[in-house]
Amino acid sequence: MRSLIGIGVVVAGFLVGNLVTGQVPLLGLDLQGGVEVVLQPEDASQATPEALEQALEIIRTRVDALGVAEPDITLQGTSIVAQLPGVEDQERAVNLIGQTAELRFRPVLDGPIPQGYVDELTALREEREAASEDETASSEEEIADDALDSLLESDLYRGVVTPPEADDPDLEVILAGEGVDGQKSYYRLGPALFTGAALESAQAVLESVQWFVRLTVRAGPDGIDKFNKAASTCYYSDPEVCPGVPTRDVSTGENVTASGRLAVVLDQTVQSAPSVNSPTFERDNVIISGAFTEQEARELALVLDYGALPLRFADPAESGLVRTVSATLGRDDLRAGVVAGIIGLVLVVVYMMSYYRLLGLAAIGSLAVSGTLLWVVLSFLSSTRGLALTLAGVTGLIVAIGVSLDSNVVYFEHLKEDIRRGRTLRSAVDQAFPVAFKTIFWANLATLIGAAILWLLTIGSVRGFAVMLGIASILDLVATYFFLRPVVRMLARRTQQRPSLMGMPKSPAILTRGA
Repeated sequence: MRSLIGIGVVVAGFLVGNLVTGQVPLLGLDLQGGVEVVLQPEDASQATPEALEQALEIIRTRVDALGVAEPDITLQGTSIVAQLPGVEDQERAVNLIGQTAELRFRPVLDGPIPQGYVDELTALREEREAASEDETASSEEEIADDALDSLLESDLYRGVVTPPEADDPDLEVILAGEGVDGQKSYYRLGPALFTGAALESAQAVLESVQWFVRLTVRAGPDGIDKFNKAASTCYYSDPEVCPGVPTRDVSTGENVTASGRLAVVLDQTVQSAPSVNSPTFERDNVIISGAFTEQEARELALVLDYGALPLRFADPAESGLVRTVSATLGRDDLRAGVVAGIIGLVLVVVYMMSYYRLLGLAAIGSLAVSGTLLWVVLSFLSSTRGLALTLAGVTGLIVAIGVSLDSNVVYFEHLKEDIRRGRTLRSAVDQAFPVAFKTIFWANLATLIGAAILWLLTIGSVRGFAVMLGIASILDLVATYFFLRPVVRMLARRTQQRPSLMGMPKSPAILTRGA
């Protein structure tokens, strides 16, 4: 009886905690919709197994950092297929996992020039071209006009980005990135001072309510030495390589030149352009700050940590290799799975109640206990580990119902056999359970081993099936031992004179020979 009260308290406590925290299972791509991206190498001859595996791991790490629940990232020939369920900003996700270019650190020569300013200059240029020249303009106006003409013709101020084929690390370039207030901006950048090969790791860190990115640079001449040489050049504002930005000293009111900036460039996009505030750094304590939000800090750390893929992939959007699964289709699949599960459960309940009577009711109670625990565990793993429920997982749950009921049937049939051999119902309950539970234990262990093998040897949604089946097998043992055993014992005490109420045969009459 104590085990029955204990399991009731545990189940109720877990369920209440689940409802209070609002944890619910996450749904996979096939149930809630999302995006599927296929990455194909531009040069198939370079797609060696080692390069593909390395690219796969980098993409998997990028996707994990996005917080995608149970992404399915697999190799299919020389292509990498990434299924991202529940992704709201699909363009951001596709751009992030497909970034392939070398990570470069370039000095900022000019900029950022916001898109709004470029638009204003464009309108001014069109207005000047349409207007006639003023012959009475003064010499000062002519000088101003010449300066403005020079500005209007500058590629930087016209928002003309260097084409990909001209993006040479040894040449000046004009590239776009995110500037002030999240507005698209343009930068004129000098030749790359070093590449992402100099970095060892990067992570987003929260300190004093401020997010920033901490870098660890590799040791040696190709690591911290090269990094500090670039830092010194920008800190001292070398006008030829890394000029500073003219500004006014607040304390003295004098015009001064601030330190130069070093742009982080990936795939022709300026990810960040922080100022350099020290000529030298310790290799394990390089800080990039800039009023980052948590998402901005994490994404920048992700780019720095896994910036370069070993292969260059074709743009999946241009190749038509991005497939969106609508939420409507996912809901239809989920509804079909739920309907199938309910129909199967109703048939099982009808069968168990008609064949085993009160024992059938006990079996349904045991199923309810294991089902509630399964819901709580699945919700917890979804919230903490990103585990998502897929159609394969739903299939695993339906199979788990059959596994759980098999355990009940094993126990009930042992009871019948003992009663046919002459035991009373109350005696048979105590004698049959240890034997039946041993069989139930080994059967569930075999299922658990099968689920573990599936998890280790498969990928994607099949793993979801394995997880559901494995968890259900463990919870079935818990429900059988702590709920079903005491409930059947309690029913046996109350119906020992009427075993038919439990779907059991009457004990046969035992004749003894007199002396």
